[in-house]
Amino acid sequence: MCSSGVLDDEPPLDTKTPLSALRLPPGMDAYELLSRNAVEVVTDEEARAVAADPEGKRAYVGYEPSGALHLGHLLTATKLMDLQELGMEVVVLLADVHAYLNGKGSFEELQATAEAMQAQFLAYGLDPEKTEFVYGSEFQLDEEYVLDAHELAVSTSLNRAQRAMAEIQSGETASVAHVLYPIMQALDIEYLDVDLAVGGLDQRKVHMLHREEIGDLGYDVRPCLHTPIIADLQTGVGKMSASEGVDVTMEDDRATLEEKINGAYCPPTRDPEPTDDGEERENPVLELFQYHVFPRFAAVTVERPDEYGGDVTYESYEALAEALESGDLHPADAKSTLVEYLDELIAPGRERLAELEA
Repeated sequence: MCSSGVLDDEPPLDTKTPLSALRLPPGMDAYELLSRNAVEVVTDEEARAVAADPEGKRAYVGYEPSGALHLGHLLTATKLMDLQELGMEVVVLLADVHAYLNGKGSFEELQATAEAMQAQFLAYGLDPEKTEFVYGSEFQLDEEYVLDAHELAVSTSLNRAQRAMAEIQSGETASVAHVLYPIMQALDIEYLDVDLAVGGLDQRKVHMLHREEIGDLGYDVRPCLHTPIIADLQTGVGKMSASEGVDVTMEDDRATLEEKINGAYCPPTRDPEPTDDGEERENPVLELFQYHVFPRFAAVTVERPDEYGGDVTYESYEALAEALESGDLHPADAKSTLVEYLDELIAPGRERLAELEA
């Protein structure tokens, strides 16, 4: 392999088939895989203890039932696959009660949506032998849970609960239900009997509420791992969101995916300049390669005509990002390649959705 990270005179890799198991990469230890692509682990010492003896330990992520999976769901799902590769068991909370409190629909509607989400997660690659799907309504309405939630509500200030919920509530007006939501989520970590809580960085305040308050109920504090938030596709500002811009979901066909990615913000750098208003920007195309593509593929091949340099294969995110910054990789080629690999990742879920709707 040459110093640029481009494969040269080596046996060709299968660069177009997602890895069914996210094998521990050479030179990467268990903690490095557990924390790969995490922006924060709280605390490092507690998470290292989990990684030191991961077999049979349990990690969880909670998702409101919300239809087709989008790239935010899939980022944390990829982390769950990392953890399964370590030997951990994964709990996916299909948070129907939370979604009801957040005004997302009736229980009947939410449970039907949750069933479709479960099928998509398995199609994406979660190991069915190591994945337990749990509905919130299976335990969150039980007397013991409700009494614990009341006790936690007594010890939690209104301001603290509102801060925890601010980034994840639907609508602009907070309701009493929105205050209950983070209290329940802090409690879920105990009732699901997990050793590690996983979520996007927008879940951090809720996880910190768990860590600050759960001990007063006599329960053990769990470590928490936070994955990044992908920037808005069109601007690189803020986060990718269907309500605020463009999102990529498992419903997207190839043509839709091409339209969304070809319109994405992709300067030839991983550290773009802020906007004129001083807003920080990221390169969402590079983020999608880093957090979605490279964890799932052995390498990435950019296919180009010979007159534009011919095909080139990168076996690491760093190599691809450096090529974009140096000018060896044109943003248009990066985008067309991203379409190829994202399409491979979401196609199984897209097909499963079509089967369910048939």
